[in-house]
Amino acid sequence: MTDLAFPEEDALTVIRTALDEDLGGLDGVDVTTAATIPADQVSAAQVVAREAGALAGIPVIAMVFDEVARRLGAEPLQVNALRADGDVVARHDVVAELTGSTQVTLVGERTVLNVVCRLSGIATHTHRWAEQLAGTGATVLDTRKTTPGLRALEKYAVRAGGGTNKRMGLYDVAMIKDNHKLAAGSLSKAYAAVRAKFPDVPVQVEVTTTEEALESVEVGARFLLCDNMSVELLRATVEAVRATGEDVELEATGGLTLDVARAYAETGVDYLSVGGLTHSSPILDLALDLVD
Repeated sequence: MTDLAFPEEDALTVIRTALDEDLGGLDGVDVTTAATIPADQVSAAQVVAREAGALAGIPVIAMVFDEVARRLGAEPLQVNALRADGDVVARHDVVAELTGSTQVTLVGERTVLNVVCRLSGIATHTHRWAEQLAGTGATVLDTRKTTPGLRALEKYAVRAGGGTNKRMGLYDVAMIKDNHKLAAGSLSKAYAAVRAKFPDVPVQVEVTTTEEALESVEVGARFLLCDNMSVELLRATVEAVRATGEDVELEATGGLTLDVARAYAETGVDYLSVGGLTHSSPILDLALDLVD
């Protein structure tokens, strides 16, 4: 599996922002919990899967409750994670066990679920794509179509689900698209300009025809984004590019769905990129329940 290094600093920023939203700021209060639950009350609780899926964001559970405990001046909860990121769970599986302050548990509940359900939904969606592509030699990639402020976490969830991150932003890979070609005057001018100004940055060129793909290879491109091609056109393009003898990576994108994923993968492309992994994945339904 792809490296699953958890983006802890990004997660902490998200957690603190989410708690500020819920509590009305750093010195805010959960009025319901503060009124109904004694500060010294302790409880046991579980995070439980209400449906089957793949997990991502499990480290967030302890991080949220640690931050809540710090704000309330309470002892941190004991968090026993029974499952790890990337694990596939069934309905009713217990994901984590919690013991400690009832106030801390209830204040942090929604923040935990908002983040972990979101990330696990992305991991679950990605896992379905990874299963569909198994054995084809193609890998599913994410895109920059992420929720503002959550990119590092959402791309982490893609990795947890068995996918691969493409580029993290506009800074680490140059992508020459139609508007760049038009503004620069031509594909070759755009490519040359990027290579001259940023010689060490990988360059990908978006193409929509076989002819454009071959032109891109001729000017030096070794990473092509084949946009909105039919299966037949993509297969012909892959064959034409491979026939050049150059070591070129090929990616399919645009309107891809699970029901056609394998057909596109079997054209010989290296990657399928799917914006829906991060912009349209439903959450994985998890719950936090107090237990006797």
